[in-house]
Amino acid sequence: MRRLAPITIALLTLLTLFATPAGAQLDKGKGGGLDQFLPPAAPAVANPDDAGGKVTISANVNATAAPRSHRLVIGVNMDFKEGWHAWPSADQDVLPADWDFAIRTAIAIEDPGGIIARIAPIQWPKLHDELVQDISGGTEPVLAKTYSGNAVAFVPLILKKDAALGDHTLNITVTYQACDISMCLPPEDVTVSAKIGVTDGPVVNPEEFVGFDSSIFDRMREDATLGTRPVEPTPPSTENEQGETKGRTFFGIPITGGIVALALLAALGGLILNLTPCVLPVIPIKVMTISHHAGSPGKSLYLGLWMAAGVIAFWLGIGLPAAFFVEFADPSRIFGIWWVTLAIGLLIGAMGVGIMGLFQINLPKQVYAINPKADSAFGSFMFGVMTGVLGLPCFGFVAGALLAGAATLPTATILTIFAFIGIGMASPYLVLAVKPSWVSKIPRTGPASELVKQVMGLLMLAAGAYFLGASVLAIVSERPELAKTLPWWGKVVHWWFVALIAAAAGLWLIIKTFAITKKPMRRLVFGVTGLVFGGVAVAWAADTTITAKNSVWVAYTEDDLELARDMGDVVILDFTAEWCLNCKALKATVLNRDLVKTELRKGDVTALVADLTSTKAPGWTKLRDLGQTGIPLLVIYGPGLKEPWQANAYTPSQVMEAIARARGD
Repeated sequence: MRRLAPITIALLTLLTLFATPAGAQLDKGKGGGLDQFLPPAAPAVANPDDAGGKVTISANVNATAAPRSHRLVIGVNMDFKEGWHAWPSADQDVLPADWDFAIRTAIAIEDPGGIIARIAPIQWPKLHDELVQDISGGTEPVLAKTYSGNAVAFVPLILKKDAALGDHTLNITVTYQACDISMCLPPEDVTVSAKIGVTDGPVVNPEEFVGFDSSIFDRMREDATLGTRPVEPTPPSTENEQGETKGRTFFGIPITGGIVALALLAALGGLILNLTPCVLPVIPIKVMTISHHAGSPGKSLYLGLWMAAGVIAFWLGIGLPAAFFVEFADPSRIFGIWWVTLAIGLLIGAMGVGIMGLFQINLPKQVYAINPKADSAFGSFMFGVMTGVLGLPCFGFVAGALLAGAATLPTATILTIFAFIGIGMASPYLVLAVKPSWVSKIPRTGPASELVKQVMGLLMLAAGAYFLGASVLAIVSERPELAKTLPWWGKVVHWWFVALIAAAAGLWLIIKTFAITKKPMRRLVFGVTGLVFGGVAVAWAADTTITAKNSVWVAYTEDDLELARDMGDVVILDFTAEWCLNCKALKATVLNRDLVKTELRKGDVTALVADLTSTKAPGWTKLRDLGQTGIPLLVIYGPGLKEPWQANAYTPSQVMEAIARARGD
């Protein structure tokens, strides 16, 4: 959930459009804390060490040789030692939607000889229940769906009709993270090879894999689009292999509190976009056009539905580039690439300045000549599409900012957000198509519409400031010496830029409201809205600052560790990483408990954190020196201990006892 901060900021930009006091029928704004939407640090790429033999990967083909255009199956075997497991593939993901830190299993095929024509969706192994740490703060392990035992994935493929004869080698790379109930090893990329012979004769040594669903090949023939990518996702199922429902879904998208909240924010923002100067004046014209062609309330509703579908399709079309992007890049790593977040911040900032009037979006004249006739389903659909297109000069900057911010989110979340923006924007047309007489109640454009753009621009600048700050922190995170010397306020100063710009937007809203309208109720409502908005932003920055100032954890370096030990301190060394589920569980249930935090703040205790999210982190060397291969790991040094105390799983009382022994008590 913490990765949703950028898109939430962008959507809140749309929500401030409620502050349009002149002549509009206005709803009350909405504000709130963003603590559940903060972005995490970037997860690590695979550690070069192996997983200690906890998992054995192998692959074989169901025939040693086959003629051109033949259908083959690669069986990818994952053999887990007892007590060990890996997280399921994203294609059949039954983990909670906010477990972004769990590294999903993935399979990629490299075809150096170019002999494969098509690869169908992978048939992933059956899932098993395994006990894992509860990251929500509970003290007892919880059950999660995983791969364990002997897990076999099947990769169906068809050879090219002109594949070169002879022997060929396919390279199969399996990405996974091995875990047991107490620890998770670093993610692994293991590559194995499979030999395939292409012949002009019969199939050699044919074999049927038990459990493989061969009907996939029939579906490939029926659906020409199936299997056009090297690894095509399997459509998500709402049931596991036992037929149990894995959770409520909406068109295959898991329904969680975060998704629902973002969908509602997006719909509200889309609704408010209708108040921009490019859209508001034409709403009556478009509604009366639909009503004129319909001739009856029933057909008016029918054509209105098709027009609404066109508006939604327009917004989905805007969101597709970001959705396609995250299919080829892990969105959870975006914040770890400093130049990506820098570019996003600059882009959103430039769009914020643009929407305030420095420059504008101009559509080609030919676009305005397109005038679909809304007397049929298709015509009304295109009428809706063009409604979105012709509004771009006013809200195109917002669309661009949303597009940049959304590139950090999962595909399903991106499509949900943009679809609901379309739903929100289309809703007035649908309602007015049923009740054309309500057109007279639509407010007129004027100073309030300009205020919409100004407040929107300021909030886009705030979102841009957030991304610029994230870019700097991404650079710092890979450099422990820099992180150590960076003052505590250096890690949160960008939040003050965000808060002050947002507060300026609230203040401008108040000032312009009093200039635009003299009605006491509107002044009261939007004055309070501006104060709440600015107050929430400043309060959030202040809370973040206090937390950073009071933090006792210091980035690990070997010099700091040795210095603290030489001084006779008790040293707490926490090895962690963003992708480590168990680390998060222990942080929440043990290290963040008041009892332990009080002990860590004492003068004779030094708390160091070794962040292993990046493979370049110096903590990896220390981890291996301690004879460990995986995390979580807590190490305690002290004058009372001959050897450091180490534990992969622990309770508050165990940590307190270890600290007491380290002191020599």
